[in-house]
Amino acid sequence: MPLIEHSEYDSPSIIHRNRHISTIYAALIKKFEVPEYTREKHELNDGDFINIDYILNGSKKAVILCHGLEGDSRRTYNNSCAAYFLQKGFSVFAWNNRTCGGEMNRLPRLYHHGAVDDLDEVVRFALKKGIEDIYLIGYSMGGVQLLNYLGWTKIDQRIKAAVSISVPTHIATSAEVLKQGFNRVYLKNFTIDIKKKLKYKAAQFPDFINRDQIDNISSFDEVDQYFTAPLHGFASRDDYYERVSPEFSLKDITIPVLIINSLDDPFLGERCYPRTIAKDSAYVYLETPKYGGHCAFPLRDSEYSYAEKRAFEFFESFRSNNTLV
Repeated sequence: MPLIEHSEYDSPSIIHRNRHISTIYAALIKKFEVPEYTREKHELNDGDFINIDYILNGSKKAVILCHGLEGDSRRTYNNSCAAYFLQKGFSVFAWNNRTCGGEMNRLPRLYHHGAVDDLDEVVRFALKKGIEDIYLIGYSMGGVQLLNYLGWTKIDQRIKAAVSISVPTHIATSAEVLKQGFNRVYLKNFTIDIKKKLKYKAAQFPDFINRDQIDNISSFDEVDQYFTAPLHGFASRDDYYERVSPEFSLKDITIPVLIINSLDDPFLGERCYPRTIAKDSAYVYLETPKYGGHCAFPLRDSEYSYAEKRAFEFFESFRSNNTLV
């Protein structure tokens, strides 16, 4: 019954008990040096590419880091996590979804929460570099991709465990929460960035993307109804939300996975805390700290976050004892 009733992350500083302060601090204020990655442009079978940043430090064990919506491999949470795991003797692979990482992709296709084929390419890339044990860490949308990958795919046995952080396991309710109150600030920032990319794509592929619809975007409703769904083979926004929500794929996961979702996360609705699934699962662990914000979890007197430390603890307990807590 892997529902973790008590989280050790229960007493951040007073200022970080505010969900928005934690979230904004982690996203905009906290700085962490980018690791000295090697970058490779990995060619895909459909004629497109993804950029993969990595560091091989002689270790046959590695973490693969999956970034969030409108993020990239070099976001602060990724840099912090990469540095922490490099110190612990892991190699690190941090990949960029299509359109992310500073270079636009070639095809009309964008990225989305169900882009598990690209994540599979990253896994294969790491294995070809000589990695023997793979651990996955995903933040927000990257956590969704990770969970869907594990639930939808016959995975390689060298993938040992995973941690999904601040993950919207039910996409529709998350999209609704972002329309409420102060959360609209986050939504506006997302839509500004997405509009820029869509305008670029519309100039590249005017037959695929309707330029006039872009200016009408005010929430994810329009993004997903008019762009994400039709460009990626979904019948509608609602079809997309249902098919890519991990709530429906968690039951098919067969390796240990820890979901860390704070109860004060401004991006998550009530259905993003799959307590019943965790209670009934042998593999899906759910930890719900009272505080943490979105992709934040700051610690007193530490440059690292609780999330990466907890991820390492989770992986190590499995590696050492073949049991997880």
